[in-house]
Amino acid sequence: MKQAILITAYKNIHHLNEIINCFDSDFSFYIHIDKKSNLSTDEENELEKIKKTAFVSRSYKTNWGGMNHLNSILLLLKEALKNKDTTYFHLISGHDFPLKNGSRFKEIMRINQGKEFLEYFEMPAKVWEYGGMDRVLYYNLYDLIDAKGAKGKLINKFIRLQKKLNLKRSITDLPKLYGGSTWWTLSSACCQYVLDFMDKNPTFINRFKYTFCAEEIFFQTIIMNSSFKENVINNNQRFILWETRNGNCPANLDETDLGSLKQSEQLFARRFEYPVSKPLVAKLKQELAS
Repeated sequence: MKQAILITAYKNIHHLNEIINCFDSDFSFYIHIDKKSNLSTDEENELEKIKKTAFVSRSYKTNWGGMNHLNSILLLLKEALKNKDTTYFHLISGHDFPLKNGSRFKEIMRINQGKEFLEYFEMPAKVWEYGGMDRVLYYNLYDLIDAKGAKGKLINKFIRLQKKLNLKRSITDLPKLYGGSTWWTLSSACCQYVLDFMDKNPTFINRFKYTFCAEEIFFQTIIMNSSFKENVINNNQRFILWETRNGNCPANLDETDLGSLKQSEQLFARRFEYPVSKPLVAKLKQELAS
């Protein structure tokens, strides 16, 4: 069973090698590196030389929350779907790591063939501030302004101004909205449906411009308004701790999480950051090799 792993990354390039080395030749890797990354030409060339690496791109400058993250994901998906032998596609970030080896991946996906692993919930959703509707009702300028930079506060100021003036973007042209996690594991048929939907509805993706974290709504909305919704398991197969630890939320995992990860049924875990996660990665590699 051929599978593809799509990765969006911006740093810790050596960690990508660690991920790739966990899998055999039945897995192909499609990687987008943020254009802002300080990845050297030599590092990029070394990444491309790895036989399992099918595609590496630096097409988009990706700001957190901006539309270009969705654009980079769609770029990887279009490229990966060119290989008709691939049955499943896993979207992860460069901060993730597998919790199962290649043999277990193939076994799990064979048992669950035809199922889609996607976190979803109807919008408005209690788990998101304002039900998540601010994401689509107002212009969010994350592609134009780096939210984590000196001018980041201008984004929220602009949203407050839109609210004060009662200026809202129409959502009447959108189907029932669903949201959820960025990361998923989807069948080739489902992924092809998403791209075909885009081709048949060219204005749909344009409506997601200036939407905050569009990738957390785009796939869920298309899939949960299709016949594929009958096959969706509301579990994206990702181990994530939504707490602030080791300088980040979700938590940067460390050695104290090893027991939980060994017991987890999920396919991937996140978030791994160096140096705090380095000992954990070493121990997980030992577990996967055993």
